[in-house]
This record gives sequence, C-alpha cells and structure tokens, in this order.
Amino acid sequence: MASIYDLKPRFQNMLRPLLTMLAGLGVTPNAITWLALLGSIGVGGTMWLAGNHPVCLLLLPAWLLVRMSLNALDGMMAREFRMATSRGAMLNEVGDVLSDLALYLSLAGWHATPAWPVIAFVLGAMLTELCGVLGQALGGQRRNEGPMGKSDRAALIAVLSLLTLVWPPVAGIWPWVVNTATLLTVITCWNRLSHTLKDMGSTQLDRRQT
Repeated sequence: MASIYDLKPRFQNMLRPLLTMLAGLGVTPNAITWLALLGSIGVGGTMWLAGNHPVCLLLLPAWLLVRMSLNALDGMMAREFRMATSRGAMLNEVGDVLSDLALYLSLAGWHATPAWPVIAFVLGAMLTELCGVLGQALGGQRRNEGPMGKSDRAALIAVLSLLTLVWPPVAGIWPWVVNTATLLTVITCWNRLSHTLKDMGSTQLDRRQT
C-alpha cells in the first residue's frame, strides 16, 4: 500500500550535501539519533506546558520536518560511511518509538483533541513500529509499508497543524482525523505482518528447493 516512505530516495538526495558536511565534521549516526530523540522530548514537553497556545501549531510541524531529516541522515550515514552498529540499530528503533510517544502524546493536552483518541493513536503508532521490526527479527527485512507509517504520521499531523493555524475551525475535525489515523495504524500493522509472513513463506520454499 502506498506510503510517503516511498518518496524517501528523493528526500535523501536532497539531504546528501548536508550528509557529506556532517560526516566531514566527524558527526556520528548515533549523535544524530540522540539529537532527534532529545529534540522530540523537548518539543513534546514544550507543547504540553504551552497547552492551548497557538505556538504549538507552528512548533510541531517545524520539528517534525527536522526530525524526518535527522531520521534520514542517521540511516544514510550509517550505511554509506560504514558506521552501522548493533547498538546504533537498537537506539534508532527505540528512539523512534520514544520520539513518537513524546510528540504525539502531548496532543492529549490540547483542547481540540480528547485524550483517549490521542492515546489510541500513540499505541497504534508504537505497534506499527513493532510490526515493522518483527520482519527483521524473524530473519527478513525491516517492513515500512503504509498507509500510516512513521513518515505518514508526521506528514498528517504537520499538515493538520498548519491548516488549523491558518483556519482555526479545522480544530473541530481533529478527533475524527485522529480516530481515522488510528484505524489506519491497524491496517498498517496488518500489511507489515502480512508481508513478513509472505517473506518467511518464500524463504522456506527456497530452502526446500535448494
């Protein structure tokens, strides 16, 4: 199923000059991952404390774009400069989940989004990442199918925040959008698990034939 993740190669090409500069400065992939995590916790905490202040609607999409860039950079650096480590892979996965938790859970303190739909959305987001990692843990590849993967969640919340900032009545549809997004996380989990099982079946068939 289509996902914004499919645009990742083009996005990475845009970041390549910055990647070269950071590598030349001696920056490591783990340092970038830590920056993304700590920045997400900081932004999430600021939003929670700010409550209903309009600055939240600008701070969140701005940071989500930065975070997406950092997430792309750490992976590119690890692969292209042969700096990948098991510790870095674990930090990357845990960091993504904790970042989602910090950023999206802060929406529960905003007047336009009741707490329970936000909590359900966050739990759905965490499960999608777990289902994605399962493919790798079972000997296959890391699954990134949509329709509500990490990049899709970031784009949805960023666009919704900007639209609400420009036209405040959009705040009234936040609960509906969040509930729909939660349903899409369930579909995403199903897609990722289905592809994992299909890969495992193909692998077992290949082994029988060899």
